[in-house]
Amino acid sequence: MHRSSQWYAGTDRNAYIHRAWMRRGLPAGAFDGRPHIAIANTASDLTPCNMHLDEVAEHVKRGVWEAGGVPLNLPVVSLGETQVRPTAMLWRNMAAMATEEMLRANPIDGVVLLGGCDKTIPALLMAAASVDLPAVVVPGGPMLTGHFRGSPLGCGTDVWALSEEVRAGTLTEAEFLRSESSMIRSKGHCNTMGTASTMGLLAEVLGMTLPGLAGIPAADSRLLQGAHESGGLAVDLVKQDRRPSRVMTRGSFLNAIVALAALGGSTNAVVHLLAIAGRLGVDLAQDDFDRTGSGVPLLVDLQPAGRFLMDDLYRAGGLHAVLHQIRDLLDPKAITVTGRPLVDSLGDARIHDAEVIRPRARPLQEHAGIAVLYGNLAPDGAVIKPAAASPHLLKHRGPAVVFDSVEDLHARLDHPDLDVTPDSVLVLRGCGPKGYPGMPEVSNLPLPPSLLAQGVRDMVRICDGRMSGTAYGTVVLHVAPEAAAGGPLAKVRTGDMIILDVPGRRLGVELSDEELAAREPAPAAVRAFARPSRGWQRLYVETVRQANTGADLDFLIGSSGDHVSRESH
Repeated sequence: MHRSSQWYAGTDRNAYIHRAWMRRGLPAGAFDGRPHIAIANTASDLTPCNMHLDEVAEHVKRGVWEAGGVPLNLPVVSLGETQVRPTAMLWRNMAAMATEEMLRANPIDGVVLLGGCDKTIPALLMAAASVDLPAVVVPGGPMLTGHFRGSPLGCGTDVWALSEEVRAGTLTEAEFLRSESSMIRSKGHCNTMGTASTMGLLAEVLGMTLPGLAGIPAADSRLLQGAHESGGLAVDLVKQDRRPSRVMTRGSFLNAIVALAALGGSTNAVVHLLAIAGRLGVDLAQDDFDRTGSGVPLLVDLQPAGRFLMDDLYRAGGLHAVLHQIRDLLDPKAITVTGRPLVDSLGDARIHDAEVIRPRARPLQEHAGIAVLYGNLAPDGAVIKPAAASPHLLKHRGPAVVFDSVEDLHARLDHPDLDVTPDSVLVLRGCGPKGYPGMPEVSNLPLPPSLLAQGVRDMVRICDGRMSGTAYGTVVLHVAPEAAAGGPLAKVRTGDMIILDVPGRRLGVELSDEELAAREPAPAAVRAFARPSRGWQRLYVETVRQANTGADLDFLIGSSGDHVSRESH
């Protein structure tokens, strides 16, 4: 007997109520014990990258009906990365919690998870992990490449690049604004290897999508075919009782870390994978990203770490061509939602464009991945993406130029009297989970105009916040503990000498332990820390954990399963 039969089976008053209120076009056979499949749909006009998911949902429905199930659209919290303030990350945990509760509370047997924009797939996977009903992900796919002045535009990455050229005086504001209508060419999420692309691809590596589905461009009709097949697969998952906890094992997460390095994926994957693992009770730590991923070669030449874009990756052979090159680094026992090992789905996947996807023997970088740094500035760690950094800055010593908040940064960065040189280290604090709140994507600080005019395009930057997966530069982020949680970043002063040693995995300030301990946090920084008085923001600030554990809420760690003990009538 399927779970939904707990609502619909029988002749008593409660079963009558549950069936009768659903009899709005559904045939009587819909309640004869066949699987009821929710479509957790993050479509929203205010999440522009997910606007097309209603169309995708219709094709999922066809697949569910064809396989003998009953599809049910379930709109869930949707977070538009480009739209919501102060930052979408503030609500990732809320979206996960709300989706989890709706999946548990309703008469469903399985779920198809529709996401695209940055936080939507992580939130859906966190929810699915906590309720542990049979589930499959359909990623919404990247947009097609737009062009400006004959050159391809990487959404996000080229926003940062073009805006810096305006500030440097090498691009007019009128030309910059003219590029706006060229950047977003079609439906779909960012076409760079940003967080949306990264998490869509890693959902497949975790085993949670139909093999071969992740990375299909949103405008490609094969996405709709895959959505149809995923609907049918969801029915089979229920019949086989194959749940996320069986699919997403430690081996699956280590596979995701390997893929993250080979793809040159977003640093945001660190906090998302840690949070998903925390919901499952899988033993995964921040250091696993360095231990498992730092020796993996970078094979994909995509912005922001390279030249090409997501539709180039798909035509060049897609995710499977990448994974085939590193097959020996993958856990052969980790399965997918099909019940078969991930490695078995790779077949003889070939590279069709060796400029976009490099062969293993000719990587872009021998050692990529995420580097985890420790030291007296980051006792619990910080991360950097070497593939997106300037090689000459990976070992650096320079004086700090400190900003106490984003507002302080905006007020002083462009001032002609700012005492800054190319060797300076820009430090921004108060941007962690508690301090902002929500850990915004501000760590890739703009460069001072005086240095841009000199031709400088990268500097060492340090922050307790996050960086867009579409961004680039020598940026140290996720510093833990954050300044607002008592981290030493709150005590750094302008002029202190900062040491960055990525090969040595070190991040420090040249102060003795005694002097650093004796310092008080900067008063201006403390005044800027978030102090919400009510609502979600207050709950978030009081219960959120630090970046090195995934920035989930402390009471959401783990799973509650799908059982509901009481009737509603």
